[in-house]
Amino acid sequence: MPSGAPEILLIRHGETEWSRSARHTGRTDVSLTDAGRSQAERLAGRLADRSFARVLTSPLERARETCRLAGLDRDAEVRAEIVEWDYGDYEGRTTADIRRERPGWTVWSGGCPGGETADDVAARLEPLMAELRASDGDVALFAHGHVLRILAARWIELPASGGARLALGTAALSVLGYERETPVIRLWNDSDA
Repeated sequence: MPSGAPEILLIRHGETEWSRSARHTGRTDVSLTDAGRSQAERLAGRLADRSFARVLTSPLERARETCRLAGLDRDAEVRAEIVEWDYGDYEGRTTADIRRERPGWTVWSGGCPGGETADDVAARLEPLMAELRASDGDVALFAHGHVLRILAARWIELPASGGARLALGTAALSVLGYERETPVIRLWNDSDA
């Protein structure tokens, strides 16, 4: 990659009731809490000095509202492939609850009955990653914790399960880019909290 290659800013949505209580929130369309709206509003100041060739957002309200409150919704493209992981039968449940039935379970290795695996999520992200790599400018991407962790792991050529090692808080900002031709994570899980 030549110098001046685009950066991809990953922005996780603000806090929701379910994220606060550590419930797996995939396709359920929950809203931001007051704290989550405040987090999203603070993102506006952090992103104000940046210009973006493209802004992408998940179709779920929590990501779209974060994008709007951060001031970047005017030309935002809604992209279905960055919707959160489909947790199937585990939607709305906590890991502790699931482990009562399946000791040692993790979303990264244990699968979600009726939902997706980490590799399924990675497969739906691959075409988008090709678009991001070919971008003519910086891209802001508003989405969800697990899908962004998988995208980052795949960006640096780790398996999808590598996302397990990339904790990501609500309203956190991360930056993907390059060091020469090598895809790198330039910033991870940066928040003003």
